Amino acid sequence: MRVLGALFDRNRAWAEEMRRRDPAFFTRLAQQQAPEYLWIGCSDSRAPANVIVGMGPGELFVHRNIANQVQHTDLNCQAVLQFAVDVLHVRHIIVCGHYGCGGVRAALRDDRLGLAEHWLRPIRDAADRHAGALDAAGDAAARCDRLCELNVAEQVRNVCRGATAQSAWERGQTLSVHGWIYGIQDGLLRDLGICVTCADETEAAYRGAVARLSG
Repeated sequence: MRVLGALFDRNRAWAEEMRRRDPAFFTRLAQQQAPEYLWIGCSDSRAPANVIVGMGPGELFVHRNIANQVQHTDLNCQAVLQFAVDVLHVRHIIVCGHYGCGGVRAALRDDRLGLAEHWLRPIRDAADRHAGALDAAGDAAARCDRLCELNVAEQVRNVCRGATAQSAWERGQTLSVHGWIYGIQDGLLRDLGICVTCADETEAAYRGAVARLSG
């Protein structure tokens, strides 16, 4: 079927409902976006960023990929970061993973997934670095969830060590980078206790988070 009519029907119903609640909603939205937050999350369809935090259109700038990665070779992610910080002047970058992440599970099991296998290579490397913490976590599900948490800490560190965040802090721009995780099983966010507000905090915040998550 070339035209997915049900989706257009849902779109019209949504737009009509938004106008019913607030007749000026789309007029305001069309003027300019000025979000305070950049959300870097997983592409998993069960973890929609705006829905999780109860925000509407225009309030959250979003980048999503498999297993919420921040790779310095990923020009898409790096461009989003730079636009969010340099143009939109977001004040907070939130890296949010989720428990039971299929990408993290595949990396942990060393699944063969073609191109996605190469994408997940950094998570496999992280699993090797944190092998002791994963072994202490327990069964396969617990190991996966622990690596989901540690992966968030790794990606926060990558954001903070990247050129965009470093440049922002050098020029005195207010910017905080946070590490969170979402529980699909209960719908709740959890703060993983890693928050960086300047370049000098990066390594200590990373090491502290890893120590807590490994305990």
